[in-house]
Amino acid sequence: MPMDDILLECEEKMEKAVDFFHKELRGIRTGRASAGLVEHIRVDYYGSPTELRQLASIAVPEPDMIVIKPFDPGSAKDIERAIQASDLGITPITDGRIIRLPIPSLSVERRTRLAAQLKKMAEEARVTIRNIRRDANKDVDKEEKEGALTEDDARKCKEEIQSLTDACAKKIDQLLEEKNKEVMEA
Repeated sequence: MPMDDILLECEEKMEKAVDFFHKELRGIRTGRASAGLVEHIRVDYYGSPTELRQLASIAVPEPDMIVIKPFDPGSAKDIERAIQASDLGITPITDGRIIRLPIPSLSVERRTRLAAQLKKMAEEARVTIRNIRRDANKDVDKEEKEGALTEDDARKCKEEIQSLTDACAKKIDQLLEEKNKEVMEA
């Protein structure tokens, strides 16, 4: 595999890991209402697990309220059950057609636990990035051993892989810092 292909594959995988971490952060509850909090909840809809955003419109009319209006009013009970089964800790209020989720403010203890959870999630994302780096470096070593890359090219490639790793780790740290700030201030 040529050096450019190794770098491109490594970069794509690392970006996917950062994007996954970013999507995970959207599901972490803060004191403010956000559609991202519930849109990825899976609802058992006619025997098929379906994301909530595909079954209903999600609105945030107030800073402490999420309103969910199912496209199919018959699915309201299924949506309500899925929300209760999720680990959000929010009890839905429904009138049969519209589901309202009042977002209570977070206690100091809960904020501290969320901050610890965020830190753990960020470390898992960093480990994923480092594993991708390790695999890319193995590919470089293999190519060098087979004679497809010179020693200088292999060293240069490994340096570029390390700079990609550092850049992705920095993005993860920035996302973590922003979310931590949001959790602690909300």
